[in-house]
Amino acid sequence: MGPAVHGGPSATSRTARLLRHLDRRLAAQGHEVIPLDVRTLPAEALLGADVRHPAIVEAAQLFARVDGVVIGTPVYKAAYSGLLKSLLDLLPRYGLAGKTILPLATGGTTAHVLAIDYALRPVLSSRGAAHIVQGWFTLDKDITVGDDGTLTVTQGAAEALAQVVDQFSDALDSRTSLVAAAGQAA
Repeated sequence: MGPAVHGGPSATSRTARLLRHLDRRLAAQGHEVIPLDVRTLPAEALLGADVRHPAIVEAAQLFARVDGVVIGTPVYKAAYSGLLKSLLDLLPRYGLAGKTILPLATGGTTAHVLAIDYALRPVLSSRGAAHIVQGWFTLDKDITVGDDGTLTVTQGAAEALAQVVDQFSDALDSRTSLVAAAGQAA
């Protein structure tokens, strides 16, 4: 599979914890998941648009060698995070070419529910994503973190998230099967 990209500024946010929870589900389905927290990349490279910085080169190489990417972001002011935008801007023009993408977002109000389709999806598409599966927006109030760090998602949201993650997994498996079949035919 590939990276599960957290585009928010906090390591302990609901978005970050939700992504790590979904990482485990994908790993249980046989996919290798590589957590990538954009906030850990050097700020001077992100803000200075330094595409030659070793950390940015390494991130771009990671995207280049994977089949799929999960992208999670908190929604601020009806759009995905500026931190995530900084990374996406530094990827090569077609840095997501041939990739299957699962966009996820969290936010405080249903007024932000269209952020995936109207803000994030066009950018992912412009970067060449081959297949952007149905994404999912989850309200912050539907995600709770216990004192022991245990993540709980309300039943309705959990069922919907499980469905989109399973569809993403199926899309990755189908892509892998098609690539293998094409290789055998050659």
